[in-house]
Amino acid sequence: MECGLRMLGLVATGGLLAGSLAGCGGGAHEEVRPDARATARLHEVLNDRPRLPDGFSPRAERPWRAPFEPKNTDCLTVLEPAAGRAPTRALTAQAAVSYRGDELGEQAAVGLARYAGSEAEEHLGDLAEAMAECRAMRSPGGTRLRLRPLPAPLREMGDEVGDEMVGAELRGKLKGYPYVMDVVLVRSGDTLVSVVHTGLAGVDPERTRQLLGAVLKMATA
Repeated sequence: MECGLRMLGLVATGGLLAGSLAGCGGGAHEEVRPDARATARLHEVLNDRPRLPDGFSPRAERPWRAPFEPKNTDCLTVLEPAAGRAPTRALTAQAAVSYRGDELGEQAAVGLARYAGSEAEEHLGDLAEAMAECRAMRSPGGTRLRLRPLPAPLREMGDEVGDEMVGAELRGKLKGYPYVMDVVLVRSGDTLVSVVHTGLAGVDPERTRQLLGAVLKMATA
C-alpha cells in the first residue's frame, strides 16, 4: 500500500498542526533491544560541532528539563521526547541535548529517538492525540501557558520536512513572567525528532524554523 503525508490542518480543540498517514499500519516489536552503536551515533550528531542557526551556541548541554511540571498528563507527554524521555516501545536508540540561544531566556531542546519497524509513526500519532487534549499547561506558582496554532513560517514548513509533523505554540506566564514555547514533533522515516524552542520575551518562529531544519539535517546525516 502506498502511503503519503496528509495534513490535517488546525485542530480546533488543541490549535495544532498535524500530519497523518492514511491507511498505514504499525507493528508490534516487543523484543526490540537498544542498539549501542545507533545510540552513540545519535549522540555524535548532536554533540560534534552541530551546524545550528546563528545565535545558538554549538556547545551541547545536558538534556532540557521543563521549568515547570504540567498538571495535565497529556501536556507533560508532549514535552517528554525533547527532554530525552521519548516513548519506549520498540525504541532502539535515543539522544537528547539542549543548546543556549542569545535571546533573553532562549533555549533549544532537541531529542532524537529511533524505532524499529513503523513504531515511530504510531508514537507520533499518540503524541498528536495528547497535544490535541492539552488546551493549556498549568502548574502552581503562576504558570499558565495556552496552546495556539504554530506561527505561519512553521505551518508552511509542514509540507517541506519529514513524513509527518505536529506542533503548537504555547504562550503565557511562567511563574508570573512572560514565556513562549514552540513545540514541534516530526517523524522522519524511523526517527522521531523533537524540538522545543523557548524564550522569556518571545520566540522568533523563523528561528524555530531554521533550528528544526538544522536538526532534521543532523538526524538524517
